[in-house]
Amino acid sequence: MATADKLVRDARTAAGLTQAQLAERAGTTQSAIARLERPGANPRLNTLQDVMAAASHRLELAAVAAPSSVDETQIIERLKLTPAERLAAFERSHANLRRLVGKARRDDGRPAGP
Repeated sequence: MATADKLVRDARTAAGLTQAQLAERAGTTQSAIARLERPGANPRLNTLQDVMAAASHRLELAAVAAPSSVDETQIIERLKLTPAERLAAFERSHANLRRLVGKARRDDGRPAGP
């Protein structure tokens, strides 16, 4: 995904314009264009559309599904196990977690819990 600063800079340079020339076409100042081209720029949508149009570009927006943050490979591997194997794996993981929690509590000076 392109950022606003990159969109403005790329459109301006593709149009062969200086910041001052783009500013004149957009009805703004050179310093305003410079701010738009700085990393982290967060212009209003209509400002970005106006500046892109002044650089002979059109801004198109699209909603795209975000990639899942779930590692589905682990789910697929677990589903290959029988229910009994999944339960045994869960019990091992649970026991390991309880041991880690107990060790963490002892290491930081707090009494170990149940």
